[in-house]
Amino acid sequence: MTTTFPQLLLQHAAQRPDAPALREKEYGIWQTWSWKAAAAEVRLMACGLLSLGFAKGQNLALISDNRPHVYMGFIAVQSIGGVPIPLYQDAVANEMRFVMEDAEIHFAFAENQEQVDKLLEVRESVPGIAHIIYDDPRGLRNYDQPGLISTAELVARGRQWDQAHPGVWESMLGQVSPQDVSVILYTSGTTGKPKGVCQTHASFIGAASGAAEVDKLGPQDSIISYLPPAWVGDHLFSLAQWLVAGYTINCPESASTVSIDMREIGPTYYFAPPRVFEGMLTSISIRMEDAAPFKRRMYEKAMELARRVGSDILDGKPVGALDRLKYRLADFAVYGPLRNVMGLSRIRVAYTAGAAIGPELFKFFRSIGINLKQFYGQTETCAYVCLQRDGQVDLNSVGQAAPGIELKLADNGEVLVKGVAVLKEYYKRPDATAEVIDASGYFHTGDAGVIDANGQLRIIDRAKDVGKLRSGAMFAPNYIENKLKFFSHIKEAVCFGHDRDQVCAFINIDFEAVGNWAERQNLPYAGYVDLASKAKVLELVADCVAQVNADLARESGMADTQVARFLVLHKELDPDDDELTRTRKVRRNFIAEKYGVLIDALYAGKGEQFIETQVKFEDGRTGTVSATLKIIDAKTYPASAAA
Repeated sequence: MTTTFPQLLLQHAAQRPDAPALREKEYGIWQTWSWKAAAAEVRLMACGLLSLGFAKGQNLALISDNRPHVYMGFIAVQSIGGVPIPLYQDAVANEMRFVMEDAEIHFAFAENQEQVDKLLEVRESVPGIAHIIYDDPRGLRNYDQPGLISTAELVARGRQWDQAHPGVWESMLGQVSPQDVSVILYTSGTTGKPKGVCQTHASFIGAASGAAEVDKLGPQDSIISYLPPAWVGDHLFSLAQWLVAGYTINCPESASTVSIDMREIGPTYYFAPPRVFEGMLTSISIRMEDAAPFKRRMYEKAMELARRVGSDILDGKPVGALDRLKYRLADFAVYGPLRNVMGLSRIRVAYTAGAAIGPELFKFFRSIGINLKQFYGQTETCAYVCLQRDGQVDLNSVGQAAPGIELKLADNGEVLVKGVAVLKEYYKRPDATAEVIDASGYFHTGDAGVIDANGQLRIIDRAKDVGKLRSGAMFAPNYIENKLKFFSHIKEAVCFGHDRDQVCAFINIDFEAVGNWAERQNLPYAGYVDLASKAKVLELVADCVAQVNADLARESGMADTQVARFLVLHKELDPDDDELTRTRKVRRNFIAEKYGVLIDALYAGKGEQFIETQVKFEDGRTGTVSATLKIIDAKTYPASAAA
């Protein structure tokens, strides 16, 4: 499909002008933009930018939660030959500064006062930011800094400019080519400074078209847009597929109301990284622990049945008549209400991507009737390399090559990708581009994988993270970490073991889930540090680790990678402390360096270790948190003889 995003918007506006394109919940009421209204708003926003001096080829930064004007802003910038660059809305000013300088930003779109304040702070050291357009005027009435303008003022200026310059916008729109860069998405920077990934209209439209074809997406579908607009996954699902398939996107009132808004909207198509599904399961587990004994027993029995036959029923495989009847009754009494609580009652297709998902977590959702599938890709491939087709879902793989994608493995097992979705280049980094795209045009993903006889790709881990124990056993830390995070009481885990005799782990407890458990145990605690150090909490975590070790002992070649020793960290790993990326991926090397004293203690056989750590607070201040951490010897099992 050789077209551009603005052209797709105009096609929908012409073919189905009154159909809903976007919805936003504001003050408790859903506001709707039709395709015709969205196209008109985009035109006026684009003309407003031209009136301010925005020129073809310039970049514009967007920092906002999921708002209609953000998605319309993307298309407005593209329609006049500009390039939108979304930034993570929870990034601090210092993180934004690098992108603002690297991308030479003169124009920025900010959602509200919080983001305007950050941009004004950045402007003190990056004076080139001339114009800041804000969407929500609350708190900004008395701001008189130069270059500030509201979205409403921008649209009003655009209307006047359009009338004074007839035909100019259409002319500029006609000059936009499918091979032009449509967006620059900055990588999360797990190993260094972020790089700007330049993707074209053709690459994202190619990715969106392939996925829409596989899952038969169309105007009848609707999604909820709640993930960071700076993340490639949201750009694919909330912008590219929205414009290709023509479904409705719904923007929640706030991050805290997403679950309520989901129940109201009842999306048919849903996308979330594993951490969101982990959070849903944790919430269910907490509810069931607080339920009456009869309800708990009913839930346990229903889940036992679901684990046995739920996935087979979903995949249309043969299941006995009695089990089908039991499942139908359990669906009425348990699974249906569960789906409703999560806002997933109308889901036709759900995807997870962004990180590996534990097989147990994956199976849980499929077993209760949610058609959850895996999607695999990177920012450099529009998040589009592999996807799972209906009826071919394998818990341990990420599916087959997506339409328009060629897939192969390098001699060292690294996954190589060629096709419609591969990046054009890294922004101003020809050296980095040459490192990842070889002479044959294959993009080197950095992931280690295996392709089975059915063409299904199984990702083992990041190639740079896969190592070996001294025994020679393969060590894939992410695989073990995902098994640990399946337990509702464990929020994050980081495993170490390369070139060592055994595997050791850092654990973060889930404060809400463990706090709820502690209250039922009549276990008082003063906060996260206190709760994480309680002897009963350490026993609870030790039991989870033992169950993971039992699983690993049963798996071929994995018995040597059982967790031998672990400790529960005194603080949550946090993007603000640089321990996680903004997409909540572990910065493994940084953590190993920052907490080197704890790793040394784990491998030295110590029983405890004191540590003091600097932390950043939300208001920008810094402080310290200290504790003496207990180090626990985990229960391990002989290979293939787990209890």
